[in-house]
Amino acid sequence: MKNLWSNKQAKAIVRRYARKGVNSDRALRVYTSRLLGNEPRLVLHGGGNTSVKTRMKDVMGKNIEVLCVKGSGWDMGNIEPQGLPAVRLENLRELISLDKLNDEDMVNAQRANLLDSSSPNPSVETLLHAFLPHKFIDHTHSNAVLSLTDQPDGDALCRKVFGKKMGYVPYILPGFDLAKKAFEVYQKDQSIEGLILLKHGIFTFGATAKEAYSRMIEQVTLAEKRVERSKKNIFVRANLPKKVADVADVAPILRGLFGDAGRCVVMDFRTNAKVRAYVDGKDVRRYSQKSTVTPDHVIRTKPNPLIVPAPDANNLGGFAKGAKKALDSYQKSYHSYFERQNKRVGFSKTELDLMPRIILVPGLGLFGLDGNSKSAAIVADLAETNVGVITNCESISSYQAIPENDVFDIEYWSLEQAKLGKGDAKPLDSKICVVSGGGSGIGAATAQAFSDQGCEVAVLDWNSKAVRAVADDIGGLGLVCDVTSAKSVNKALDKVAAHFGGVDILVSNAGAAWQGRIGEVSNKILRQSFELNFWGHQNLASKATAIMRAQGNGGCLLFNISKQAINPGLDFGPYGLPKAATLSLMRQYAVDYGDDSIRSNAVNADRIRSGLLSDALIEDRSKARGLSQKDYMSGNLLGKEVFVEDVAQAFVDLALAKKTTASVTTVDGGNIAAALR
Repeated sequence: MKNLWSNKQAKAIVRRYARKGVNSDRALRVYTSRLLGNEPRLVLHGGGNTSVKTRMKDVMGKNIEVLCVKGSGWDMGNIEPQGLPAVRLENLRELISLDKLNDEDMVNAQRANLLDSSSPNPSVETLLHAFLPHKFIDHTHSNAVLSLTDQPDGDALCRKVFGKKMGYVPYILPGFDLAKKAFEVYQKDQSIEGLILLKHGIFTFGATAKEAYSRMIEQVTLAEKRVERSKKNIFVRANLPKKVADVADVAPILRGLFGDAGRCVVMDFRTNAKVRAYVDGKDVRRYSQKSTVTPDHVIRTKPNPLIVPAPDANNLGGFAKGAKKALDSYQKSYHSYFERQNKRVGFSKTELDLMPRIILVPGLGLFGLDGNSKSAAIVADLAETNVGVITNCESISSYQAIPENDVFDIEYWSLEQAKLGKGDAKPLDSKICVVSGGGSGIGAATAQAFSDQGCEVAVLDWNSKAVRAVADDIGGLGLVCDVTSAKSVNKALDKVAAHFGGVDILVSNAGAAWQGRIGEVSNKILRQSFELNFWGHQNLASKATAIMRAQGNGGCLLFNISKQAINPGLDFGPYGLPKAATLSLMRQYAVDYGDDSIRSNAVNADRIRSGLLSDALIEDRSKARGLSQKDYMSGNLLGKEVFVEDVAQAFVDLALAKKTTASVTTVDGGNIAAALR
């Protein structure tokens, strides 16, 4: 592992933070914390912690010794000084005289000694940092170190690799007991440069930030070199179907299993040579069901992944049945584990949900699952880390995790669960929405509106630059798609299914307004309009419906039909005729797929500012009526202009109307000629 310390960068960050009143100790602590946090082989997604002992002024102006330690919820990769809350060090050190200290009292003692009461909770390993005397202390969950510790003879192997420079601590749940044991190991040999925490991670110490960081890199490199010596192909491949199904076909089936259980998820698929070797192994049920490689993962991943059958492309129905059977077995197993362990702890815990967070699919790869794409990606990252470490362990000897009792204690440990946080729920959390014509106008506003309601949004448009800009703004998926081409639509929605796991809501919005007197307009123009304004909707709805049916949990189709479908305008036949056909299309989907709980509705919009009508067209129509643009746009019953956000809200409202189908919602400020009878 490369040492990334730079004297130039270190001096620059000290100068930058000095201007903000942050001393050099804390500035350098931020610097090396980021160096560690941005190396995924060391820590992932909030894992690990760091500290520095320094001096700061309290409210009375006294210059006191404090411990600045990583706060809960902060990620070392982008940590700031406020992510290292300062705690009065002398008071923490006095706690070592206690024989016992429960978690609640430990947290209370740490918070009671914060210099700033608004600071985040200090790390659950704060006391370990406090009891050791070293100025800078670093802690990571190095993959290479875990590859050595997570074996039956991990202790002996680590002693051989790291020698007398490191101390060795048996696995103990983080907190007071671990802090005391770590201090005890240090006291026996105060020349050590760090600690190996078996089946947990590594600590290194130093008088300076550079020294502690460099020691971490040095020790991890030793571990990496030992692992490399044993690299080999170790997994014997299981028999797989001649043709394995595509991810786009498999993901909706698996996602649908969660809907059956009353839980909606977003999925993140991963595959590569290492993942495939792991999931395709004939012994995958042995090495994958021994819990996580470090206990810190279990709160996000559950102790074990779900393993489903290899999906045969020629028998997806059989795969669906096999996956359902595997999930039922997984849930029964998890419930038995909970009952067994809850009895051990005096029935003091409430069971968490029974659903897995990782799915291994032989022949394909793995899925991480959670409530949104960001957290699903975190789970998938941790799953890949488990694959890598377990592969390393099996290449040296065999993988061995912490005992089940310890797994349960940390999974149901309130201090760990608190790390996940509980954000406010949004109406469409975990739903996946596709918006066509999303590069501008109504489509862009609709994509934003669904994102605001908690949806994962895929934006489709023919304009690559525009669609990517909108997708970037909302943190969604942007895809170039020609909706008049069934092939292009199928390819795009397959990408959505593979990326997020499926489709719940389709907003079929793409359209354009061709004009011409109907008896005189060319067939070419009329056909072009039908290709976009009718067949574009049919192509999208057909593919989205197939995905929704594969999920088996219903869905929602939403069409932009415009007022032309109901109230034909002069010389607008080429636009209005296919829109009228799309109105009938919407109702036909409602009739044909109501039994599948797929709802189908439409929005009838007119005179939308920055929407269906271009500024040039608004100008032309205004002049033809002898009106200003504003008077023309507000020429409705309410006398108010209508904006793209109003249409977007109508789509959202229809998506939330769970018992409404075959309905048309009018958004035009009031045009009685376009009102439905």
